[in-house]
Amino acid sequence: MTIQQLRYADGIARFGSFNEAARRLFVTQPTLTASIQALEEEIRTAIFARGGKGVTVTREGEEFLSHARQVLDDVDRIGEKYSGKPVRLPQFAVSCQHYAFAVEAFTEVVKECTAAEYDFTLRETVTSEVIDDVASRKSEAGVLYLSKRNSEALAKIFRRNELVFEELYASQPHVFLGKRHPLAKAKRIRPQQLDEYPYISYEQGEHNALYFSEEIMPAIDRKKNIRVRDRGTMTNLILELNGYTVASSGLSKKLNGPEIVKIPLALNDTIRVGLLRRKEGLSPAGAKFAAAIRALVQAAGLAARDAAKDYR
Repeated sequence: MTIQQLRYADGIARFGSFNEAARRLFVTQPTLTASIQALEEEIRTAIFARGGKGVTVTREGEEFLSHARQVLDDVDRIGEKYSGKPVRLPQFAVSCQHYAFAVEAFTEVVKECTAAEYDFTLRETVTSEVIDDVASRKSEAGVLYLSKRNSEALAKIFRRNELVFEELYASQPHVFLGKRHPLAKAKRIRPQQLDEYPYISYEQGEHNALYFSEEIMPAIDRKKNIRVRDRGTMTNLILELNGYTVASSGLSKKLNGPEIVKIPLALNDTIRVGLLRRKEGLSPAGAKFAAAIRALVQAAGLAARDAAKDYR
């Protein structure tokens, strides 16, 4: 067993395929394949399961990789200490629903990275892709929410993919609208008061089941609907059309701007926003991202209701 073999195995797990791992690790695919085959024969364990959709990490492989990554981290720290240069290009990816505080947390990770080179990715995407990205290791962490409407269905998906959902905060649903909106001065809004205004929600692509909706009050309940994919577009339409959306109380004035206000919605439900990850834990960059999110949540005066749940 060699350090290089451990790096190859880690790369395949992170990139999701032998082809992509070979490209990113600057090695030929036959060399990579032969190296992994030799490693699996040596440890008498199948690290990866090959299939038509690429490779997945086996249960035994996950345990092996958790130990391998500890070894690689130790090797890299030794290399950095005595060479003065990073051994590995820092890499981190996160997928999230459209939460401004997740962007802020990602920004903090980038600011704290002292490496001269790095490769970070932030994907604001649809619910199904957040889950798929984390399950397939395309992203290390995800941010999404659970509610009465979707918790049972999504819990089954988490369990099937052996994912951990760590609740960050629980919030009453709020209506987000422009400060010049006719309802902007209301202390509380009932759903029926919104009937005459356009409901702006995030389009979920081919996965349009109710439990994949990014809003707690799906478009099916509304008379006037506009679906978008971009947070900036949503903000513009809310302001220009006296539209609105419904989400948790977490509002970032830095990213959403001062023109948007939030008002509690009279709806008997709770939005539970959380961090989605694989059960083996987070890398140093992932841990920084999680810590930054927790700090932002705490600064906003929000609190979690449940501890992390391991859906195994």
